[in-house]
Amino acid sequence: MNKFEKNFPSGSWCVEESVGYLLARARTKLAKAVDIDLAQHDITHAQGSMLLMLNSGNYSTAAELSRELYIDSASITRMVDRLEKRGLIQRMPRGDDRRVINLRLTEEGVALADKLPDLYVGVLNENFAEFSGAEVDTLRTLLRKLLYGAEASSKELKNRSE
Repeated sequence: MNKFEKNFPSGSWCVEESVGYLLARARTKLAKAVDIDLAQHDITHAQGSMLLMLNSGNYSTAAELSRELYIDSASITRMVDRLEKRGLIQRMPRGDDRRVINLRLTEEGVALADKLPDLYVGVLNENFAEFSGAEVDTLRTLLRKLLYGAEASSKELKNRSE
């Protein structure tokens, strides 16, 4: 018996108790809550995520955003078009390779992106109100382990204990 069969035995699967289903439903619940709060800024959760990622300085192209957000390139292009039309981002040809277009937040885009963390934190605090701090830490560790493997969660535990 392999590890997968041990954690998820066949014959006992129920969609409503499936880990994938529960993760998807939790993500949808949080995204809808964020969408409600972002409506005042006339942007969606996905557009807000793009603004936050561009504001972080770690992402600068539509291709990078597409990979990180798991959004197809056509949808990213439409979102970039909308955000550019609203004056929140600019397309800038990369000097060393004109085929690559960098995305940059405008002054208005930076101002909005700077407001978003508090909005997201408010949604998280509301939705995780029944969780203890230790439960949130455990959930974060488990999600990192799922995303990045056991070594990522081990490093985090080691860093917290130092």
